[in-house]
Amino acid sequence: MAGRLEGASKMRGIGRVIWIVLDGVGAGELPDADVYGDRGAHTLAHTAEAVGGLSLPNFEDLGLGNLAEMRGLRARPDAKGAFGRMREASPGKDSTTGHWELAGIILEKPFPLYPEGFPPEVVEEFERRIGREVLGNRPASGTRIIEELGEEHMRTGKPILYTSADSVFQLAAHKEVIPLEELYRMCRVARELLQGEHAVSRVIARPFVGRPGSFRRVGEERLDLSLPPPRPTVLDLCREAGLPVVGVGKVGDLFSGRGFLRSPHTSGNAETMSRLLDEVRAGGDGVIMANLVDFDMLYGHRRDPRGFASALREVDGFLPRLKEAMRPDDLLLLVSDHGCDPTFRGTDHTREHGILLLWWSSISRGVDLGTRGTFADVGRSLADLLGVDGSRLDGTSFAPMLL
Repeated sequence: MAGRLEGASKMRGIGRVIWIVLDGVGAGELPDADVYGDRGAHTLAHTAEAVGGLSLPNFEDLGLGNLAEMRGLRARPDAKGAFGRMREASPGKDSTTGHWELAGIILEKPFPLYPEGFPPEVVEEFERRIGREVLGNRPASGTRIIEELGEEHMRTGKPILYTSADSVFQLAAHKEVIPLEELYRMCRVARELLQGEHAVSRVIARPFVGRPGSFRRVGEERLDLSLPPPRPTVLDLCREAGLPVVGVGKVGDLFSGRGFLRSPHTSGNAETMSRLLDEVRAGGDGVIMANLVDFDMLYGHRRDPRGFASALREVDGFLPRLKEAMRPDDLLLLVSDHGCDPTFRGTDHTREHGILLLWWSSISRGVDLGTRGTFADVGRSLADLLGVDGSRLDGTSFAPMLL
């Protein structure tokens, strides 16, 4: 059983980590971006350019403008936190891979992808097990394929199957045609089926409502069925050491619930930030981890830079309230799991550096963490900062740089 290294925890004075993943907020192409067709992607810089400049004073204070040149953001040598960028070492650019690596696991092999749709042996066996045929079975934007096939789905009762550039098996159904629990059951069947060579990272239930021409997905009733991480993450190690880990938003689903005391679903950034603030005010030690999904889901995939910029401003305005609610021994960690450049071609994630920003009340100077060689440095560092044995994790700790 993992132990709590009390001396390390007291030395650094950190009792709790508030860990926020800004889903899809990339900080510029990775060296291997061309392998993924993402040469030239830069979520933050291109969003800033598209809207005539970003005004994010609170992010700027933390050192965001020091990561790259972005219109409207100043580099701040007097930043009030630690700042840097991170390279993703694992192959891929999906949320599961990014979150697992942030938590200390570098994957050697990518999850399977299906650019031509799922093969007949998978689809036919799935249809046999659920007793229905499916529509679609191709890569698509979720909102577009629902508009395209929603009317036929309502007429026939056939669920809509689609995938994306991520390793996902997504099943959409109108709540009046296929009840929510039945849709969930079908997705559990798919999760059981998709193992071995077809072990996709996530099976996602996508319920929707409305009528042709005005369908709307019900985000708060989405269900993600992820594979469990192949070995312990920093979240598991914290729980083993007796530190509570609470999730807000989709983070619990991305780890198949493992390591979390609880992780309630939320409907978007506004609800996630509200619940996060409640959790921070409730006190206690350990980890509170949240995912702000709107950057990716609502604006990145839909190629809406103005919406993306607006979401950044909303989070920027939230930061002072969050910091005011934090205790002196709380550390705020802001990272991203991949890019989703809203100005780029296509509708997929982009292979980019992740952002890395840290703040706590006792810091007296800005700390340049440089470009980290892997997202896993985050998990390894958090173990050190919380006084947990992180020797089983990948990555290199930057905790000594924060002293």
